[in-house]
Amino acid sequence: MTRPGTSLFDLGKPSSRHPGLDGARGLAVVAMVLGHTLDALLAPAVRAHPWVQRYWELRGITAPLFLLVAGFAVVSALGTAKESAGESFGRRARRAALLLFLGYFVHWPGWDAVHALGWGLELRSRLFAFDALQSIAVSLLVGAAVLVLARGTWTRAVVLVLLAVGLPLASPWMWNAATAWPLELRQAVGMPGSRFPLFPWAGFFFAGALAAHLLRLLKPGWPQGLALLALGGGLMLLTQRLPSDWSPTSAWLVAFRVGQGLLVLGVINLLPQAFSRPLAPLGRASLWLYVLHLPVVYGWAGTEGLAGRMGPTLGLLPALAVGLGLLAVCFAIARLARLVRGEGRRPVDAPAWRARPVPMDGAVLRSGQRT
Repeated sequence: MTRPGTSLFDLGKPSSRHPGLDGARGLAVVAMVLGHTLDALLAPAVRAHPWVQRYWELRGITAPLFLLVAGFAVVSALGTAKESAGESFGRRARRAALLLFLGYFVHWPGWDAVHALGWGLELRSRLFAFDALQSIAVSLLVGAAVLVLARGTWTRAVVLVLLAVGLPLASPWMWNAATAWPLELRQAVGMPGSRFPLFPWAGFFFAGALAAHLLRLLKPGWPQGLALLALGGGLMLLTQRLPSDWSPTSAWLVAFRVGQGLLVLGVINLLPQAFSRPLAPLGRASLWLYVLHLPVVYGWAGTEGLAGRMGPTLGLLPALAVGLGLLAVCFAIARLARLVRGEGRRPVDAPAWRARPVPMDGAVLRSGQRT
């Protein structure tokens, strides 16, 4: 069990990365790549197997976990100085712009499709499909602005509660209100067929931000891990006592997935770092792995991917082998890109900024953390 002071979520310790969060991202990356590969390649008879069906249910935590960890990381990287949110806003805005660009870029259908479909609803629905990267990008931008404007500890807590709870609860109303809006906005806000609309998916991001904000009240180590387990378990028990609702606008579903995600973070926090350390490199390369594997699996710009060339025809073991091979190749490309850019020469936790001491309650704290 992790000792206090060596917690994977030591939010007061200056560090550019949190190994526990990277481990959680790495776990989600493995589930994402394998899940997409199996979805594209498994033969129908294999897909119908009870164990595969059970895996599809468990795999539902993948995207919520990404959003939950993204919100957690934004708050955990702020440090303890109040002005750190303002200092990091420009960097977060640029990151959000990059995520938006990549999110739309990976769904580019190609010029042949553009000429064939014309500028109609079908083409616009493809071009402006609101996927996980776009949802994280907008949530990141809104979250960064909220952290700048809401400077007090309790003020931030209240605002984050309102966003984490209010966005899922307002989802049915927002979907109905957006019915007459342009397709591009409806894709983002929420409509039937939209993949990861802000209502309710942004709720996962702000639930993670709220959890990180509240954990600052506890000592690092097992107190934080037990708090995550207690909060996640409490949400799971609450959802079991309420009528289940698996609809895309369901606040119940958001609470259920948030509970699962907090349990994952709690377990990783309490386990020795030997568990999360092998997954952490995958987590740090999560954006690369996401962008690289999607075109290979599903195709891009009119070029067929594995889904069109091989699927759905494979058995479970061959499909798993393809998925693991794809994960390894994408990770190797990501590592090579980091080496070319010179990022691999610096240790993960080496500070890339000048930390400035800020006295607070007799302790010396430092600002300027970055995600």
